[in-house]
Amino acid sequence: MRGIDQSTPSQQRIPARYWRVAALSGMASYLDSGILIAVSVSLSVWADSYDMSVWMLGSISALLTVCIAVGSMVGGRLADLFGRQLVYSIDVAVFAAGALVIVFAPNAVVLFVGVLITGLAAGADLPTSLAVVSDSVPAWARGRLISFTQVMWTVGIAVTIGLGLTTSSMGLLGTRIVVGQLAVAAIVTWIVRNRTRTEDHTADTAADADRGGVAGREGAPLRALLRPAVVVPMLATFGFYVFWGIASNTFGQFGTYFLVTVSGASQSTATLIGLVFVPIGIVTALLFTRIADSKWRDRVFVIAAVVQLAAFATGAVSGGATITAMIVFYLLYNLSNPFAGEANYKVWSQLLFPPDTRGTAQGLTYAIARGVFAVVALFTPALLARNPDMLLWGLTGCIAVSSVLGLVITRRLVPRAPEHDEDHSGPGDRRAPVSSVVPVVRAPRRR
Repeated sequence: MRGIDQSTPSQQRIPARYWRVAALSGMASYLDSGILIAVSVSLSVWADSYDMSVWMLGSISALLTVCIAVGSMVGGRLADLFGRQLVYSIDVAVFAAGALVIVFAPNAVVLFVGVLITGLAAGADLPTSLAVVSDSVPAWARGRLISFTQVMWTVGIAVTIGLGLTTSSMGLLGTRIVVGQLAVAAIVTWIVRNRTRTEDHTADTAADADRGGVAGREGAPLRALLRPAVVVPMLATFGFYVFWGIASNTFGQFGTYFLVTVSGASQSTATLIGLVFVPIGIVTALLFTRIADSKWRDRVFVIAAVVQLAAFATGAVSGGATITAMIVFYLLYNLSNPFAGEANYKVWSQLLFPPDTRGTAQGLTYAIARGVFAVVALFTPALLARNPDMLLWGLTGCIAVSSVLGLVITRRLVPRAPEHDEDHSGPGDRRAPVSSVVPVVRAPRRR
């Protein structure tokens, strides 16, 4: 019939104003990945410029990860209690201040202070920005818009690695340029967010009407996390994310350092290897955005998980000692990671958690996982120096466990989720489109 949108959720066109919300919120992912990669490409330079030992290098990486974890836990809760727009408009300014401290750090102590500030601010912005997306867009588009933040994550990697390659021969000045662009990006984001906040009130109204009052404005009490409906998916998504993240975060923070110290590459070559395959990651992340609201999301996960496991197994078999093997690793990893990684975790969390606990539960799992990453990062440089083979096989094992847990989520938990919809509605289906991510409470049909 005419006048009735017969498109499935994954086919409907998303208005530009919603993409603008996703892009501004996605800057949280851009800054998060950017600071992680900036620290990674700067480690070898900082080691010489600030006379830092391998334990200091591990400590600064661990500090960054811990602060992101603490920031995400505290920032998300503060956003629920005092207003998401308030935290949303402040945290990027704090990030910019911390990045400037890193840029002008005269010694290692000040450098640590700057990393602490940027980590806390980056962590606070992550759950807050996802909540802003959920609040500001209609439910049928949330899967694609939330997964778009992962595209911004990959763009942050690309830009930071590209600058790292360009400035690799400039020493400490080069690292300051790499971190400085993050400060500039944060300042610009802060300005645009504050100017855009009142322009998107129509999107907020549409989202509220679309939710039909499913969730209130205030965060759920913490005891709500003990409900079985929350505990089971929380443990499953946490397990998937923490095991996948140990492997991914290790190469995110120490990839360049690994190629230089283990594979024997120069600083510029190591940075170039990381950069060459980033466009593949961006394209595949965009492809995931296309299927995030469809049945293909969880089907493609199975294939991607196998390819990702093959990537880490390739690195482990070679011991990381040959550049050729590591090039194969980066190729397979960037082809598979967007379909079997953090983007899945974000979407599954929106699907599996009850609406009244979604933000708190995801913030908690994200924060604890980041804490685990920090502990691993603390020992990674020393383990690389002592036994890189053990590290690589350990990371391969983590990917294997993560893949199994992902299969459990897709085969057992997702089909039982009350918000789950197979997106099988045909052309004659008169129902409003239902997101596979966030529930829609429909008004009774007119007869």
